[in-house]
Amino acid sequence: MFQRSICLTPQYERGGPASFQRRLEAGLTSRGFRVTHDLRAEDLQAVLVIGATRQVLPLLKLRRKGVQIVQRLNGMNWIHRQRRTGLRHYLRAEYGNWLLAFTRRFLADRIVYQSNFSRDWWQRVYGPTRQSDRIIYNGVDLSVFNPDGEGAPPEDRCRLLIVEGNLGGGYESGLETAVLLAGEIARRQPRPVELLVAGGASPALQTVWQKRSPVPVQFAGLVARERIPALDRSAHLLYAADINAACPNSVIEAMACGLPVLAFDSGALNELVTGQAGRVVPYGGSPWKLDPPDVPALAQASLEILADWPAFHQAARQRAVDDFGLDRMVDLYVQALVEK
Repeated sequence: MFQRSICLTPQYERGGPASFQRRLEAGLTSRGFRVTHDLRAEDLQAVLVIGATRQVLPLLKLRRKGVQIVQRLNGMNWIHRQRRTGLRHYLRAEYGNWLLAFTRRFLADRIVYQSNFSRDWWQRVYGPTRQSDRIIYNGVDLSVFNPDGEGAPPEDRCRLLIVEGNLGGGYESGLETAVLLAGEIARRQPRPVELLVAGGASPALQTVWQKRSPVPVQFAGLVARERIPALDRSAHLLYAADINAACPNSVIEAMACGLPVLAFDSGALNELVTGQAGRVVPYGGSPWKLDPPDVPALAQASLEILADWPAFHQAARQRAVDDFGLDRMVDLYVQALVEK
């Protein structure tokens, strides 16, 4: 019989609940917690606000009752301030930032940041808070995301992979950089190179880059979650395309599958990709201003990985095993939720 009840405010991605929510909910249930998404449920011990919620009044009532409110924060919306994404997108992004900041300042008893980068960013923009905080990196099921099973990189060519949820709305530059990177790698080593893109990209965007790319580009579209491990196993390199990301799941999942990661030094990438799990190189300008990145430097780093791929493959897996296991993440969230 469940004795303890925790509310997770819903977090959604296309097709259903977001992967973090599903993973955490399963982990909490296996540890004897009753998980709900209803802030009006009886006998709540704690609430995890995933980002923010518009249900401010129910949170205030719970806070007055002594129910612990924990907020999970990654980064904040910023691309809309650098690129024209439309008035509707701009207003929605600004409202989202305000709601996140309001929850952080006035509703949460404790803050969980997804990385040191995330905490530093929030404190720089909105200042420190009175609440206690801690860092909990995202976790992955190491029995599902592993180097064994379906999928293997081709022997006759080099496959560069990017995995992103959305490559529109101001994030098109990630795809542009990936195409330039693939072309630069092709010029620097003898094997043919191909680019495999998993993520939402408009037909018009696909057509543009298939025409402009010096190497073959295949668009897989939005890939079902259960297909991602095989996709990661099928490549030689993952390019982490998201700039200033707080703790991208695609990077952790790739490393768990033994896929080395290529990234520019922005966001939390230098916290995640360490040792021979991949290579993180200086951006070459200001990522916050979306300056053109140093693609040749990233291509040179890719040659280092390809020259010793088995060692990077093994190190990437070990990095995930050491610090990004799902059980570790759930245990840390349990501590954040139930400790006073």
